[in-house]
Amino acid sequence: MGIFSSIKDAIFGKKAVAATPKASSVAPTEIVASAPQPVESQQVTEVDVMANLEAIDANDGRNLNWRSSIVDLMKMLGMESSLQERKDLAMELGYTGELEGSAEMNMWLHKAVMRELAKNGGKVPAELLD
Repeated sequence: MGIFSSIKDAIFGKKAVAATPKASSVAPTEIVASAPQPVESQQVTEVDVMANLEAIDANDGRNLNWRSSIVDLMKMLGMESSLQERKDLAMELGYTGELEGSAEMNMWLHKAVMRELAKNGGKVPAELLD
């Protein structure tokens, strides 16, 4: 499991259902010839990322700056926020700059995490994406 998956699980809850439909073992020609089959998956609802993070923050009590700091976000989620962890997260999310822990890398990481949360079914406010 990757670092982003750990972040997502901490925010969405580990019981979050994937938004992808089950793969079918039926060949494409059989699908055309047969009647549509009902999908046996649970309804996936959008996760309110801001509400979940605010609830975690309220229980945390450290008053961390998770809205703009990747280090504080990771700390609040109970994760290691070392430079090596952030380098690994940066590589996982496709960062192409220098991996020296610069402010630029950290700001990019925070935005990239928020974008990935949104892509994975999270409702993320625009101010956390820009």
